[in-house]
Amino acid sequence: MIKKTLATLLALFAAAAFAAVDVNDASVADLDSIKGIGPGTSAKIMEQRKAAKFKDWDDLVQRVSGIGDKRAAKLSAEGLTVNGAAFKAGAVVKALAKPASASVPVKPAAPAAAAKP
Repeated sequence: MIKKTLATLLALFAAAAFAAVDVNDASVADLDSIKGIGPGTSAKIMEQRKAAKFKDWDDLVQRVSGIGDKRAAKLSAEGLTVNGAAFKAGAVVKALAKPASASVPVKPAAPAAAAKP
């Protein structure tokens, strides 16, 4: 009986230790418990969350400086979620990326002078 109770308690503790932390519902302490998030990042997240909850990972990456695709993937692997969803590589679209057609036009070079015979 004692072994079963102990096993049950250990299973519950293990499940609680690996529970996901949702960025929209987490306290500062919850955010700090995620490996890779320190006081600075948790403060940035909380500040941005005051304006509005994060819609998805793309929204989080765009609004919180210091979090890009690579770091988002690591934080997700450590248990951070946005609205219950884990980060999916390639899902975040860079807001500042410009399509090739939006590049600045280059002025054509002047024609070369004709060679004299």
